Amino acid sequence: MEFIKKHCKEFNLEKMAEILDVGRSSYYEFINRQPSNRTLENKYLIEEIKKIHRESRQTYGSPRVHAKLKILGENCSRGRVARLMQKEHLQAKMRKKWKKTTQHGKNIKTIAPNYLDQKFKVEAPNTVWASDITYVFTQEGWLYVSVVLDLFSRKVIGLSMSNRLQTTIVVQSLKQALCHRSPEGELMHHSDRGCQYTSEEFREIAMKENIKLSMSAKGHCYDNAVLESFFHTLKTEHVYLSQFRTREEAINSIFEYVEVFYNRKRIHSTLGYLSPLEFENVWTEKEKKKCILSV
Repeated sequence: MEFIKKHCKEFNLEKMAEILDVGRSSYYEFINRQPSNRTLENKYLIEEIKKIHRESRQTYGSPRVHAKLKILGENCSRGRVARLMQKEHLQAKMRKKWKKTTQHGKNIKTIAPNYLDQKFKVEAPNTVWASDITYVFTQEGWLYVSVVLDLFSRKVIGLSMSNRLQTTIVVQSLKQALCHRSPEGELMHHSDRGCQYTSEEFREIAMKENIKLSMSAKGHCYDNAVLESFFHTLKTEHVYLSQFRTREEAINSIFEYVEVFYNRKRIHSTLGYLSPLEFENVWTEKEKKKCILSV
């Protein structure tokens, strides 16, 4: 029936009905039949799914699309969303893997202990920050990217990019984070043992700002897993899907991805399917209510 309906303008209706052994009356009954409630629901859901997938820059798979539908008040199972996405050929747009580039500092005396010890769940903002460096290929040459995340919300609070892998890049991202957040109270900064983080310049700034340095154990990549995860997201959802002619083009593109999409819109399963900004806003509102009730 569906085949005849789909090709009725291309081929003779009577001939198709004869070949497929379908009665003409049965066919007309089929095309005049009202669609079921389930069919109508699926049609509506498909449009909502397409909208969410498009707004995510085609980076959401069925788990995140399902989470967004629930937030919008739609009552449907994750399996149903997965089936509809498969039917419409919608999937998360991701490519390739990435690898680290930083070199360990050679002076053991400047390496801080691993105070964080993989305790990535943080109860309040500006308590623990984490930082790392990665690189991005452009036709003009490598672009190095330094990021500072607040582990509480996974929000990028410091972002610095340069054509050179020097201490300056991590100093700039830390200074940017300090400027944006103005932290009060005890603050821990976690990183790997890269020579940029063990440098005298970086340690002096940390000491001046009363920041407690923590560094991953040697050969333990999971000690900075949140940053590893962020760079995997940045690379597979954005960088590897682009071709940057110049470093300036890459800088503008990465900045736009981080500030416009990642911080404000991209939902995280670890944050209850909220974006970093939404997660912080929810926490702030709760803290305000606590203050009002305590008065």
